[in-house]
Amino acid sequence: MSTYRPFAPYERPPLRRRATGLALTLAVNGALLLALLTLGVIQLPERRESEATVIDMIPESHARRAEAARSAPAESKPIPKPPPVVLPVKPTIQPPPKQAQKAPWIEMSSTDMAAADIRNLKPAPGEGDSEEVGRGPHGEILYAAEWARHPTDAELGGYLPKNAPDGWGLIACKTIPGNRVEDCVELDQSPRGSHLASAVRQAAWQFRVRPPRKNGKPMVGEWVRILIDYERIGG
Repeated sequence: MSTYRPFAPYERPPLRRRATGLALTLAVNGALLLALLTLGVIQLPERRESEATVIDMIPESHARRAEAARSAPAESKPIPKPPPVVLPVKPTIQPPPKQAQKAPWIEMSSTDMAAADIRNLKPAPGEGDSEEVGRGPHGEILYAAEWARHPTDAELGGYLPKNAPDGWGLIACKTIPGNRVEDCVELDQSPRGSHLASAVRQAAWQFRVRPPRKNGKPMVGEWVRILIDYERIGG
């Protein structure tokens, strides 16, 4: 005789136990989801107004300033206007009268321009000529000497005689190229017998004298008169 005995849960096969647990879990979750869907919106409890007294701890000065700022209307500060500019009726400084502008050039004809050309200017007769002062030893014209360089004391002193007195010596010389002279002759002296003219003649080879001019042209070879004054300095 065969008998039937139900299996205990732990005696069931593992696969079957797992299927039973999964089915139970799905059933519970479905029931919870259905419950949530059927519920309405949960109303929050009504908030009651607080009857507590609120005290503001702001200092009185600040409170007054804040109240005054709220009560006083907003006022905009007026922008000061610049002072008006008053123009004088008549100008205080009178401008100088305008002068007629002159042309920076002088209008000249071709004839005037040719006459003003310095290349066409000729010296007047006698202008710039050397002065005639007499006649030479052979009757030639003597001209006043014009120094190109004055002689020095050393050039003159080497030919003075001993104990020479103060005075002068006068000679005549022929001009040669290079502002030099030659063929000098004694003309006069003072005092007489002082040999000052001889001292001048001997020192003349060092002299630098320009030739005389005639109509602005130098005349080399003409004769000039040379005067040297001697004066003792310091006694």
